[in-house]
Amino acid sequence: MRVVMATNNQNKLREAQEILSPLGIEVISQWEAGADTDPEENGATFADNAYIKARAVYDIVHCPVIADDSGLCVEALGGAPGVHSARYAPKGQECQKLLAAMQDVPAEKRGAYFRCTICYMDENGSGTLSADCKGRIDFSARGGNGFGYDPVFEYGEKTLAEMTSEEKNQISHRGAALRQLYAVFRERYGEADADK
Repeated sequence: MRVVMATNNQNKLREAQEILSPLGIEVISQWEAGADTDPEENGATFADNAYIKARAVYDIVHCPVIADDSGLCVEALGGAPGVHSARYAPKGQECQKLLAAMQDVPAEKRGAYFRCTICYMDENGSGTLSADCKGRIDFSARGGNGFGYDPVFEYGEKTLAEMTSEEKNQISHRGAALRQLYAVFRERYGEADADK
């Protein structure tokens, strides 16, 4: 089966393809599907923003759509940057700003989690699901893989940016949410359709 992902972010698209493609689900970007839209993500929650994006694309393509909204929630910052993660700092400066905000926070209070909320939508309606990846904010950026806050988010002994894409997909918030989504699709469309 084919689904349209309401994004043109190649990193997000690649993660979705890596997890869903081996399961027989083809994932294409909204641009590939001809949906030239960029709705304002002004929701109060990750679920609100995921729905806004899914609805905007579905209204154009009229086929199964998935949209995600995700972000980093840092306990010492009261859950910030949260839904504002993408706008917390200029692109490429996210880690620098976060490390500056956390410079006086001791190791035992550096807990954080990434949350991914996915909205799926088709002719039968919509639903949402969420997954978290719990870790901590390191004292410096490490690793050359990943994107966004990956270099400062430590899971176990590595930051997400030190992991291979396969390692990251096994533990990431988006990976966990996409695996939940696959289970939903199996129930929604049936075994045969999911294997097409």
